Amino acid sequence: MSVDFKKQNKASFRKAAIVAAIAPLFALSASSAWALTQVTGFGSNPGALTMYKHVPASMPANAPLVVAMHGCTQSASAYEATGWTALANTYKFYVVYPEQISGNNQNKCFNWFEPGDIGRGAGEALSIKQMVDNMKANYSIDANRVYVTGLSAGGYMVNVMLATYPDVFAGGAPFSGGPYKCATSMNAAFSCMSPGVDKTPAAWGDLARGGYSGYTGRKPKVSIWHGDADYTVKQMNQVEEMEQWTNYHGVSQTATTSNTVAGFPHKVYGSGLVETYTITGMGHGTPVDPGTGSTQCGTAGAYILDVNICSSYYVSQFWGILGGGGTTTTTVAGTTSTTSSGTTTTTATTTTTTAGACYKTSNYTHVTSGRAYNSSGYAKANGSNQNMGLNNTFYTTKLRKTGTNYYVIDNTCP
Repeated sequence: MSVDFKKQNKASFRKAAIVAAIAPLFALSASSAWALTQVTGFGSNPGALTMYKHVPASMPANAPLVVAMHGCTQSASAYEATGWTALANTYKFYVVYPEQISGNNQNKCFNWFEPGDIGRGAGEALSIKQMVDNMKANYSIDANRVYVTGLSAGGYMVNVMLATYPDVFAGGAPFSGGPYKCATSMNAAFSCMSPGVDKTPAAWGDLARGGYSGYTGRKPKVSIWHGDADYTVKQMNQVEEMEQWTNYHGVSQTATTSNTVAGFPHKVYGSGLVETYTITGMGHGTPVDPGTGSTQCGTAGAYILDVNICSSYYVSQFWGILGGGGTTTTTVAGTTSTTSSGTTTTTATTTTTTAGACYKTSNYTHVTSGRAYNSSGYAKANGSNQNMGLNNTFYTTKLRKTGTNYYVIDNTCP
């Protein structure tokens, strides 16, 4: 489909109505505190999107990649305020920021409700996938650690990418979004956002599975975030997203773990395949916690909300990408070398060992073997602190080593 054909046939006057309804909610126009690089010629780009990237200094081999999508009227640079660029600099992963153009959508919303943009191999979905392909072609990226996140229209688009490209994305994190194919027209989009659309878990799961029919490979893990005071995209959408992705994974809609993180309700489903965060008192936006603490990040602004939890940090932890790249470097006194954290030291020799060994055994064995620890009866992975479920011989978890004493849940392990 050509760009001209797309522009002429997207019923722009109808889109104007929906974006006008939500545009006042995204008045952010702050300039970036970081320097993004625009990438051109990254593919056929049938969705006519713009690509920006952030590449931290001193990147290790086999590093993760995160795709982060803005909300309506926002820009790629504005969405850096959610903390992804700063976290990438610290933990050494790449970030791609897709950007919508007004020629596709009057207020730069990703077109999550347009049939031509939400199918595998077409439109905006394909353009985003081509951005990932471009990064893989130019950098040493671990294909098993590519993730996608986004806010509002970008959050809806996260679920598009997970359903249509589960072979590309190992995980996703929609913020204030809704289920895949909650709407396939402008009129349906209004109902999807508010009050929401109620389907059975099986019906939602079938829609997600239909994004790539016949797919039998690895399935993405999903972290779903929503404010309970969101009157733009009602919180009912979070429940429907949970039902979609738990059914997609074939796990129960009853949480295996319910606790609080930074004071907010947090639930885990299955063996850490799906999680939800409900941010009490928060409206429509991405939660951040500005500051310099190890779990803090972000800069508050319009619909990037300071509610004392750095969502980008906890999503990264859930995905297991806080352990750096795919190699662990051990230095011993005398030549000059650079570690994966970007620190240059003078040493005699440098011994590099490849991280990535997989361990599949009971949670009890993981704990007794030193890969995890017991926390109030639950096993938690060393380093990532991911909850693996009950600490006993009946729960089995696949752990991958991604750094020194750093383990993440990875269901792609054999």
